[in-house]
Amino acid sequence: MGAISPVHLIIVLVVALLIIGPGKLPETGAALGRAVKDFRDSLEGRDEKPGEPPAATPPPAPPEAPPSV
Repeated sequence: MGAISPVHLIIVLVVALLIIGPGKLPETGAALGRAVKDFRDSLEGRDEKPGEPPAATPPPAPPEAPPSV
């Protein structure tokens, strides 16, 4: 009962076609694919956009001198 059969996929696609419409279906699919990709990238720690250099990390702060008495 847990597996998705081809009949289930056809039913889901027909319902999506009726709700969204044939004109918006490709745009909606592309937007959903981008959202899933961005979500997976954020889980893996890849937040930078392609073509951007990685974020620079600031240098470590110098150690503080102990207080003189």
